[in-house]
Amino acid sequence: MAALVAACKVGPTFTPPKEPVPDHYSGAAAKASNDHASASASAAEPHSFWWQEFHDAELDDLEQRAAAGNLDLKAAYMRIVEARMQVVAARAQGLPSLDAAASINREQLGLAGILKSKGISTGSTAAGGTASAGTAQLLSSLEAPVNIYQLGFDASWELDLFGKVRRAVEGAEAQSAAAVEARNGLLVSLEAEVAQNYFQLRSGQMLRQIALELIAAQREVVDLTNDRHLHGLAGEADVESARGQLSNLESQLPAYDQTIATSKHALAVLTGQTPEALDAEFTAARELPVLPAVIPIGLPSSLARRRPDIRGAEDSLHAATAQVGVSVASLFPNVSLSGTFGLRNTGTRYLFDWASHYYTFGPKVSIPIFQGGALVANIRLSRAEEVEAALNYRKTVLSALQDVEDGLTALQADALRTAALKDTVAADQRAYDIDLNAYRHGIMSYLNLLTVNIQVVQARQQLADVLLTQSTDLVKLYKALGGGWESAPAAAGSGEHGDGPASGTGSTGGTGSTGGTGVIGGNLP
Repeated sequence: MAALVAACKVGPTFTPPKEPVPDHYSGAAAKASNDHASASASAAEPHSFWWQEFHDAELDDLEQRAAAGNLDLKAAYMRIVEARMQVVAARAQGLPSLDAAASINREQLGLAGILKSKGISTGSTAAGGTASAGTAQLLSSLEAPVNIYQLGFDASWELDLFGKVRRAVEGAEAQSAAAVEARNGLLVSLEAEVAQNYFQLRSGQMLRQIALELIAAQREVVDLTNDRHLHGLAGEADVESARGQLSNLESQLPAYDQTIATSKHALAVLTGQTPEALDAEFTAARELPVLPAVIPIGLPSSLARRRPDIRGAEDSLHAATAQVGVSVASLFPNVSLSGTFGLRNTGTRYLFDWASHYYTFGPKVSIPIFQGGALVANIRLSRAEEVEAALNYRKTVLSALQDVEDGLTALQADALRTAALKDTVAADQRAYDIDLNAYRHGIMSYLNLLTVNIQVVQARQQLADVLLTQSTDLVKLYKALGGGWESAPAAAGSGEHGDGPASGTGSTGGTGSTGGTGVIGGNLP
């Protein structure tokens, strides 16, 4: 009967939720027509390490350095360790406990006062005669202070008949799994932030290079206008306008330098270094990486297994469900076994004599009768928290679907804007070349040339901005798809990010969110 009772666990049994999702993403059919802007969505499984799709070795290196050195990520490792120690502590509640104790106390029993209160003199018998020498000696020894030496062991074991401890362990394991997923989500966000700052850096360099090219071209225009002015073919106003446009272009360089510097500082801190650590790197100006032609996005049904926040919300729901079982088990009797064994004597000489031993042993049953409604209130509270966790899980799934759909829509709009701006830049540049040639031959005023020049500058800057927006929107889409935490990238090598998130078999340990060697299976910070 005890074995049958021990096999039961009160409370609901957790079943992984299955939130209904659409068969496909509505924005998956969006395509662009321009070569740089074109990026068609594919139903193939998304790439886990999406940054490698940009084929940029410096970006790959930054991602690895950030995964190995980011301080927030290392703190997340410690939170996983803390959560797993909570599991150990919860599991220990269902195991027998054994304590050892040793003590020495000096006691005065106060027997003389007790005997005196009964009308008995320590120097005479109860009948008024003289006490025997032995009796007097005994009473005298009992009145004297004594030293009590004691050695003992206490053992107790709370029998988990109704699954209270097992539900507590189940909830702690779910919380530990949620800590793993929180770390995975932090890693995904970190990878996206590194890529966005890297693209911001390259965009600043690209804009600065454009400004330098425009400044060089405008200097030629200033020299040409000065020459025309010396020959009486242009007025002084044209010269000042040309110089003003040159100064305007040169005034943009400090802003681009600031963007480049702040991006380097952000990347350095993300990789766990001081802000100036990367100042000597990435000095060569480079354009933004070319976007991949095809973006695998998978199916909505697989999103719940890829997004750490969805997985974490499921673990939180699991923990809340287990807590209901803990609360329900509090209504049932609590049965425990306890025992004590020790040695006690007034002298060390006879302390280890078998005649000095003592022991107690027996079961204890505690039945809750009246707690002022606290136990029932705890059950209702646990059930309310379970419902809240279920609603939060559903909201997380819907938000994840929205993130993907918004990302696809943004990429489609970016692609159309990029294609249109490329045509605008090409047309404005051709118009500027034609007008500049006409200005050199004296058949066009500088005012018309200046107008076209401003249009070229604005169009090129707008194109650079939209290319940056397109790249960052693609990073947001990759982040929304939830990749980057499952296992090591092919070229990552070894280390904390080389063989999984911490040199283990992966953040989920292969067989479960806390199985295998897990996140803390390798070198911890």
